[in-house]
Amino acid sequence: MVPGNQTQFAEFILLRFSEKPNEEGPLFGLFLGMYLITVLGNLLIMLVIGSDSHLHTPMYFFLSNLSFVDICVVSTTVPKMLVSILTQNKAISYAGCLAQMYFFLLFACLDNILLAAMAYDRFVAICHPLRYAAIMSPHLCNLLVLFSWIISFLNSLIHCLNVTRLSFCTDHEIQHFFCDLAEVLKLSCSDTLFNYIFIYFVIGLLGILPFTGIILSYSQICSSILKIPSAQGKYKAFSTCGSHLSIVSLFYGTEFGVYLSSSATHSSWKSTVASAMYAVVTPMLNPFIYTLRNKDIKDAFRRLISRIASCK
Repeated sequence: MVPGNQTQFAEFILLRFSEKPNEEGPLFGLFLGMYLITVLGNLLIMLVIGSDSHLHTPMYFFLSNLSFVDICVVSTTVPKMLVSILTQNKAISYAGCLAQMYFFLLFACLDNILLAAMAYDRFVAICHPLRYAAIMSPHLCNLLVLFSWIISFLNSLIHCLNVTRLSFCTDHEIQHFFCDLAEVLKLSCSDTLFNYIFIYFVIGLLGILPFTGIILSYSQICSSILKIPSAQGKYKAFSTCGSHLSIVSLFYGTEFGVYLSSSATHSSWKSTVASAMYAVVTPMLNPFIYTLRNKDIKDAFRRLISRIASCK
């Protein structure tokens, strides 16, 4: 098989979580349930934020964008897997695989940059409260989100264009439940050195750099909180960033788990489960973290329920 527009290569075969027919029903129910919880939970977050003027602040503006991205992340991978279980068809077309890879990389990168932007917002709010409104203006918030989309778009586009240069061998079974870039590269007969160099460059630039920004922001936040004399003041300051810190820990914890599972084990099943934690479970838990730990969201949700009840 040859690369580019000369190839007759038509499709890949995606790995399932289980090849046992009696396990596919429970797996379908499990992932369908997680998908619905993720979509409905994040939609509820967006609805609550959009309908309550008290939440029209930079922090919740970024949160509503994060919720939208989380819906898109799971919608890129889970529906295809559910259809595959129902139809018993594990194939995905070459174009479909590229599209799935593109959108997953796009939204995963967006998640990463938005979390860094939210950390910067918490840094300004706690370390420079008097200048918060001036610094975190609507114009800057819109620019940060626009910048996130542009960078993520270019990143995923370049990765996918690099894949189109490759030729693929007779083995076209992807050891994953979606078209993961690293797994697709393993199937190539071409020299993938440039692809891996670009991957490591992107990890350094768009992975480590935002994570370093988050660490620096929270180091300054902790330093400022420790200077607050009263215990109640410290608790109030920390509670404003507790939910975000929980999501950051979950996001990077599962991401690190995916890296360790892929490098420390040759079991494709274990790597697939670790990726599912990162790509499916994390977006599902985000709404719970913000609704259970955030008083503003809970109060806004109660006001929304009251308005709906009063309209009946």
